[in-house]
Amino acid sequence: MKKIKAFFVTTALITLSAFAIFHQSPKITIAAAADLKFAMDSLIIAYKVQNPGADIDVVYGSSGKFYEQINSDAPFDIFFSADIDYPNKLKDKGLTAGDIKTYGIGQIVLWSKKTDPNKEQMNTLLDADISKIAIANPDHAPYGKRAVEALQYYKLYDKVQTKLVFGENISQTAQFVTTGAADIGIVALSLAVSPTMKNEGGKYYIIPEKSHTLLEQAYILLKHSIGNSTATGFYNFISSPAAINILAYYGFSQKTK
Repeated sequence: MKKIKAFFVTTALITLSAFAIFHQSPKITIAAAADLKFAMDSLIIAYKVQNPGADIDVVYGSSGKFYEQINSDAPFDIFFSADIDYPNKLKDKGLTAGDIKTYGIGQIVLWSKKTDPNKEQMNTLLDADISKIAIANPDHAPYGKRAVEALQYYKLYDKVQTKLVFGENISQTAQFVTTGAADIGIVALSLAVSPTMKNEGGKYYIIPEKSHTLLEQAYILLKHSIGNSTATGFYNFISSPAAINILAYYGFSQKTK
């Protein structure tokens, strides 16, 4: 009798394991702008509460570099870009599998542990004690492009150009200022309000949006995602009230001009 019971228990466990494997959600890989690091981590946690079997990997970097990789058939399922222009270009090339959706408006800030940029605002960059100013590489990082635009708007670019140090993306730019490799930096508000940067004890000043092109940020399903239920589910989740609240918490406003 014990052998019979053991047989049925073993059979049941094998059946349940097979059922779990069969029903496990397919894996997806997301290419996400570096400013989304903390918000995306929270979004995935929230999504997995409703979808425990979801298998989601995220690669963070500059939107311009991701655009180039997707053009070269990189196996990403969803692309979150800090600049809506990149998803638009991919759609024009027939490399997408859905509608382009905006997930928020990004904002740039001056952030420093060395000084309080709220006192002199943009003129803080002219302080003699400021020798290195970190911005993201404007050649492929939307936040870097907006940083240059803001510096030019306030007629500061020519005055501080020799002080500029460039991060590969906005996340590396933030590392420069938190580690002291730069005295001050122009970084994403979404990073400035993150627990990691809050713990560094720095202060930030929000650079007025009038000084730069709107940072409209968007996401899109890519052709690699076709037939992948996890990709479709997560894509739809981003427009839910829960996801919008998370994005708003990390500084991604839903307004448009």
